[in-house]
Amino acid sequence: MSDKELLIPASQTDASVINGQTRRGRIQMLLLLLACAAPVIASYLAYYVFKPEGGKTNFGTLVQPVQDVNPVWFDIPFNGKWTLLVARPAGECTVKNESCLEALFLMRQLRIAVGRESSRVQLVWVNTDGKPVDPEVLLAYDQKMAGFQILSLPTDPQLKAEFDTWLNRDGAGQKVQLIDPSPAKMMVFPVTNSPKEFGSIKKDLEKLLRLNRKGEQLQ
Repeated sequence: MSDKELLIPASQTDASVINGQTRRGRIQMLLLLLACAAPVIASYLAYYVFKPEGGKTNFGTLVQPVQDVNPVWFDIPFNGKWTLLVARPAGECTVKNESCLEALFLMRQLRIAVGRESSRVQLVWVNTDGKPVDPEVLLAYDQKMAGFQILSLPTDPQLKAEFDTWLNRDGAGQKVQLIDPSPAKMMVFPVTNSPKEFGSIKKDLEKLLRLNRKGEQLQ
């Protein structure tokens, strides 16, 4: 250490040390945030930016820009999970209504199809009329075996209107909606019973899960 350094006043030395520590702390915090967000960013880059020549790589319809989920709409957490969501009135979703059951069946089979990654995907059925769910339907699409969480609409009129707007934006109200771990709606799928289209939807979901392996830790 030089004589000049030895003669620096203590007040100046302390300030420089504190400023240096503050800068290092901020840099470390930014690096940590980037590390947490990197998987989600990578998945979006793969879909939105790095596309091979010849057209789109996905079957589902991308939501651009993504549409944030308001965490106060429902009592379950959406952040930290990939969520497949559908909204249907329980009063119409009976064993005789194939159009409703096809949506539930599609979601259940998609979760099964991703195999060991199924725990990273939650299924949500928003019951839009508040009526009791048909016992036979509930038996097939319960939480314990099928992984479904059946939720009621928000009771607050303003929150309900906000959710309805979010749900039906761009004509997506009757489709299966994919919510990322941030949480935000980022893709929608048609309800289909076509094995080929099921395979395409499964491929989309598997790709996102693969690219975003650690994204569920985002809070």
